[in-house]
Amino acid sequence: MRNLLGILILLVSLGACKKSEKATTAVDTSALEFNYQKMPDKAPINPEASAIVEQWQEFKNLNASIDVLYKATNNEDLALAIDDLIEKEKKLAEGTYPELFDSFQLKSRQMVMRTFLYKTKASILDNQPTTESTVKVLEAYNAMRRQLNLIMNSQLDKKLILDEEA
Repeated sequence: MRNLLGILILLVSLGACKKSEKATTAVDTSALEFNYQKMPDKAPINPEASAIVEQWQEFKNLNASIDVLYKATNNEDLALAIDDLIEKEKKLAEGTYPELFDSFQLKSRQMVMRTFLYKTKASILDNQPTTESTVKVLEAYNAMRRQLNLIMNSQLDKKLILDEEA
């Protein structure tokens, strides 16, 4: 019985010392890296709209944060830029819009941008690829800038339309 117990302890000891090779999953980090070279260029704002935007502090702050986003070269920089953009977008939404730009068309494009900002933040937190969602944020921002131009270019004189005496 002692010999059997000794052999059993020896086998358990040898089994415990055996190296176990765990299957490691290889994560392709190149797919998760932020590719800053795929960023779309900023849409230009025409001079008339630019004059109004220069007086709109919340939009100027958002624009400055977008510039920081363009300078991001890795996921850490991107995370900081996205957090800053979320804060600036909140302040823009809570702030007062210039009378001409206080329209649902502009606010809806801002809401789309907010959605893609949160999608990008979720991708960062979940270690998912971030390039595509960041490009969507910039496309939504460019849509806002194009909407500013459109509002400036398509102004109708309400007095002429509503004036019944003319």
